[in-house]
Amino acid sequence: MEKIKKVVLKTLKWGGFFFASILFLMFIIPLLFPGTISEQVKIFANKRLAGKLDYKKVHLTFFRHFPSLTVSVDDLLLLGSKPFQQDTLLSAKEVAAGINLKNLIFGGEVKIDEIYVNDAYANVYVNSKGQANYNVYVSSPSKSPKGTAEKETSIKLELIKFKNWHVKYNDHAAKILVDAKGLNYIGKGGLSEDIFDLKTDLSVNQIDFSLNRIYYARQKSLHADLITRINTDALTFVLRKNELRINDLPLKFSGFLSILKDGYDLDIKAASEKTTIRDMVSVLPPQYLEWAKDTKLEGKSDLFFSLKGQFSEPRNLKPNFMARLLVKDGVISSTKAPVPMNNLNVDLTVDLPSLDPEKLGLDLKKLNFDLGPKSNFRAVVKTRGLSNMDVNATIKGAVNLQTIDEALGLKDLEIKGLMNADIKANGIFSMDKKLFPKASGYLDLKNGWLKTTAYPNPIKNINLTANLVNTDGTFKSLGVKLSPFKFDFEGNPVFVDADLQNFEDMLYKVRAKGVLNVGRIYLVFARKDFDVSGLITADLSLNGRQSYATTGQYSKLDNKGTLMLKNIKANTAYLPKSFYIKEGNFEFENEKMWFRKFYATYGKSDFSLNGYLLNTINYFIERKGTLHGNFASHSDYILVDEFMALKSSDNAHKSLEVEYAKAENPKSSGVVIVPKNLDVSLEVNAKKVGFKGLVINQLQGKAAVKSGQVFLKNTSFDLIGSRMNIDARYQDESPLTANFDVAFKVMDFNVQRAYNEIDMVREMATSAKDVKGIVSMDYKLKGDFDQNMNPIYPSLEGGGVVNLRDVAVKNLKMLSVIGDNVGADAFNNPDMKGVNIVTHIKNNLIHIDEFKFKVSVLRPSISGTTSFNGLLDILVKVGLPPAGWIGIPVAVTGTSDKPKIKFFSRTGQGILTAVYNRKINKVIREEKRDQKKSGGEQRKEKKVQEKKAKNAEKQVVKAVKKV
Repeated sequence: MEKIKKVVLKTLKWGGFFFASILFLMFIIPLLFPGTISEQVKIFANKRLAGKLDYKKVHLTFFRHFPSLTVSVDDLLLLGSKPFQQDTLLSAKEVAAGINLKNLIFGGEVKIDEIYVNDAYANVYVNSKGQANYNVYVSSPSKSPKGTAEKETSIKLELIKFKNWHVKYNDHAAKILVDAKGLNYIGKGGLSEDIFDLKTDLSVNQIDFSLNRIYYARQKSLHADLITRINTDALTFVLRKNELRINDLPLKFSGFLSILKDGYDLDIKAASEKTTIRDMVSVLPPQYLEWAKDTKLEGKSDLFFSLKGQFSEPRNLKPNFMARLLVKDGVISSTKAPVPMNNLNVDLTVDLPSLDPEKLGLDLKKLNFDLGPKSNFRAVVKTRGLSNMDVNATIKGAVNLQTIDEALGLKDLEIKGLMNADIKANGIFSMDKKLFPKASGYLDLKNGWLKTTAYPNPIKNINLTANLVNTDGTFKSLGVKLSPFKFDFEGNPVFVDADLQNFEDMLYKVRAKGVLNVGRIYLVFARKDFDVSGLITADLSLNGRQSYATTGQYSKLDNKGTLMLKNIKANTAYLPKSFYIKEGNFEFENEKMWFRKFYATYGKSDFSLNGYLLNTINYFIERKGTLHGNFASHSDYILVDEFMALKSSDNAHKSLEVEYAKAENPKSSGVVIVPKNLDVSLEVNAKKVGFKGLVINQLQGKAAVKSGQVFLKNTSFDLIGSRMNIDARYQDESPLTANFDVAFKVMDFNVQRAYNEIDMVREMATSAKDVKGIVSMDYKLKGDFDQNMNPIYPSLEGGGVVNLRDVAVKNLKMLSVIGDNVGADAFNNPDMKGVNIVTHIKNNLIHIDEFKFKVSVLRPSISGTTSFNGLLDILVKVGLPPAGWIGIPVAVTGTSDKPKIKFFSRTGQGILTAVYNRKINKVIREEKRDQKKSGGEQRKEKKVQEKKAKNAEKQVVKAVKKV
């Protein structure tokens, strides 16, 4: 017994010593190697990361992720790769790397085999050009030559553990947004091997997913148990065991994903089999989940989908998508419902080859439900295509809407009325080919009632009888009749009666009368975000045929009546602010819609219109209709800056193109976007116009908006005390780019005032700072605007004449240098009154035709080339008395600030033109000195450049004469 006691005590003694030694080592090792660890972290970051890395403190400890020895970095911030160097890619409260102890103690090497990241935000971003911010890892260089003893940090991961992440993946090129909050992830496996199995445990508290602005998941929880085989050489992921749960809906995945140089190759199948309707409902938007808690949901459901093919933006490839939803023997019933919704059956297949909406196929083999013995609904619909859609549909049912309301237990919506429908259609629907399926049927609603919790009063007495017929599958035989459609809202009855025949050349007879409070109607439907308000009062009688207006047979039209708008607030997808129509009185008179009284504001701008629109009926009938019109416009003030597409605004309903452009260029204003469906002439009269700090007064003239372009004709305005006449054309190309042509004439222009107040004058004519007095100009230019609606100078082409009518030129450096060398002070104050200077612009160069002036008894002349950036290649001929027949050539090079001269030389130093790509609005190369060509070659090249510039000036004249 004593012997056993000694053995136990000895074991405890050595065990305690061993344990104490372990604890001692756990404390001492971090103290022995802190320099090694910290240095290796810095070396790794500098060699392997292209994005800027910053952190507060580095710890080496066993206790943060016991029992692993980890180097932990606090408050880490990693910025993105070019061109996103200022944007956050990853921020984290803690990033820890597990260190292989054996290699550290015996080899002095830092080998990382575990990664821990806690409380992190990952912002993964791809812009519309396909540029990504996550390309921050620099691949390892080739192996060091034999004999080198340098030791580096290496990574052989066996464990990745993320805790409490917020991950945002925003791909503008693919129009995908994923926003995951409360993400926790554990990945195990030989992550450093070429081929390994990664075991994953993933959970997300809340995830949103949208494609092309349509949300397919919102505020969903997610849990995944996955085993993925990863081939790092081929960048392929094979889904071996993949069980996923979205809220209560289980999904099983199989297939693979390969990452290509320009996209992805994938073949993924997913299924949720033998689930219930309640499980299926759990993935619906959040507002439906509260409803589901108090509603009886029974029945079986199955969901299948697959995604197969390659996704590549550069090669315009997209995978095929297919999904199928089955619901069998469904029952939905509220506890208060007199009868349940029984026999709910759905069999729907969605087929989308190449993710192309034009190839979309929908096959609704079955949709049916019963609401008692005399109330049932049946639908079978099959379509293929979109613009050219093959349709085969049968819809039939007679239902009491109040019974549906009660059976579903709808909390925020109250509906009543008897609805009866019987519609059959079979054939091709195509707007372009004017085809419509052979069809017959009707939809009838009696004593309808609609009320929501968003607004206290209902829309009531809704009665609608609609009949549809088509006998031969063309637009010509299509007839639609609404007789009547009426309802009451806020004590005001609204009545519409319409008979539409022959949609190929529509014969219409429409009667509409009533008062509609637009803002309150939107509140009824809880569409507060649209922020639409105001009143519409209509009393219209429209009778005629579509072709009567288009062929000028106006006497056959019988359109009359009035339409009044008051305090209407409206938004468009391409303007940053809202339009307010304070008052709009419209009168229909056969082919014309007269604006009898129209006053609107837009930000600080105001508009009053008098005139008419043509083609209004045809515009609403035709899918690609164009509105024609003629107006007189009056404004006290127009601020052009407010119309620039990316300006900060109150409009939350921008187009996706504008939204992405703003996100990618947050400091840019964008350009003004012009509607493409207008052909309108305007007599413009504006007291004041503001544009980028420039003030224009008393603008008068003719304007036109046609095919997405704005034209100004014989337009004049006051600018810095002078009257300017212009013809111009403007066209946007995207929210970030536009092009223009302008021809302008101005008399008695104060040079110093123009130089001080107009940015473009300072940048285009830097020598104007040395000129005082009055000039006249006749100039033509074309070019492009950048993302801030500033001219892109290398894009400018054109030319013209500047007349120095009454000027004083003092201390122009180029001339002063010549004067200093010949001892003639008069070069500091030459006589240039009445001189005409002819110039031509192209590729950021200004070519100056020879002009003469006086310097005391001398008769100098100037010709040559200068650039917007100040490079000079000028020839000055100093004409000697008596008449300047004998001249001394002086070559002037250098820059406008530091000119260099060479007497008795006609050969300067050539300037290579800038290179500008007009298709992508990008300067490929700035202009620069040409060091290689001989004098003769330079003169020959200059003549070619000057000829191109003169031709560009002629093209501007053609462009502004289009309308």
